[in-house]
Amino acid sequence: MNKLPKIISIIVPAYNRAQEINEFLNSFTEQTVQDFEIVVVDDGSEDNLQEVVENYKDKLYLRYYYQKNQGPGAARNKGMQEANGDYFVFIDSDCTVPPDYVANLLHHIKNEDFDAFGGPDSYREDFPALLKAINYSMTSFIGTGGTRGTAGKSVGKYYPRSFNMGIKREVYETIGGMNELRHGQDMDFSSRIYKAGFKVKFFSDIVVFHKRRTNIKKFFKQIFNWGVTRINLGRLHKEMLKPIHCLPTVAILIFLLTCILSFFIPEVQILFMIEVAFLLGIIIFIFFQASIQYSSILIGSLAIITILIQVMAYGLGFFTGVIKSLFIRKKFIQGFTKRYYK
Repeated sequence: MNKLPKIISIIVPAYNRAQEINEFLNSFTEQTVQDFEIVVVDDGSEDNLQEVVENYKDKLYLRYYYQKNQGPGAARNKGMQEANGDYFVFIDSDCTVPPDYVANLLHHIKNEDFDAFGGPDSYREDFPALLKAINYSMTSFIGTGGTRGTAGKSVGKYYPRSFNMGIKREVYETIGGMNELRHGQDMDFSSRIYKAGFKVKFFSDIVVFHKRRTNIKKFFKQIFNWGVTRINLGRLHKEMLKPIHCLPTVAILIFLLTCILSFFIPEVQILFMIEVAFLLGIIIFIFFQASIQYSSILIGSLAIITILIQVMAYGLGFFTGVIKSLFIRKKFIQGFTKRYYK
């Protein structure tokens, strides 16, 4: 397209995500306003991602850049280097947006004072039941405590994340780009934004529809790596590692310990029974809340599984990160790396 947008640059890194990029770009063709550009940074893909992008060059103001695989942080940095807009917006390649996404963002830009923002991630009605259950796990208060963005209260400080966040160009020019962390570079970036004194807001109407991981194995690996990453974030920013982040690990260890001791110590049996009753209460709550929210007993049932996997994966990842930090002196600790997307 000939018109050069000067306000918003949508930056999306992609690695072997041709199908997702197709859905991503198609959703932007349906925007009610077109005052934006899209910068796609191909982080070393081996599929037909470039071909898919080329199909949209007559429909969107779109630019494509290829680089050797360096990770999402480096890809986003490349996008910021090449962007023309006054605002840089980061959205993950496994997301799509509603038709009013850009219009709502422009409204906030024109009417509110902010330097950086974040928005929620949600689901489309055509998502399969498992993805809706994962969406429940990742967005409900019982799953994440509201830390991924909520209009209400949360158990921790809100840090915009790269599936849906944006900054003024001035922020990038002041604090620089993202670091090389595979997981958590967006939260490190958000922490640096706060520390530089910039104003951060959460906009509930700037929504993306997030596919996330499409099976249980991928979901487990992703959450496990986030548990590991919390240790990395704590090394970088002490305020980003708090006692509450230990809760899943502590809960798992206490449950396993009381389970084992209950076979040998009668008094511990009572404690273990109380823990089981409490767990059953949470499971019942999850089932009814998710079933009502999504009008589906199937999703309510799957939500029990995804919540339990989320807690176990994060707890195990956090525990692994703690152990590795005691013996490995590398700058960053890693979780799953080989065949991560398999």
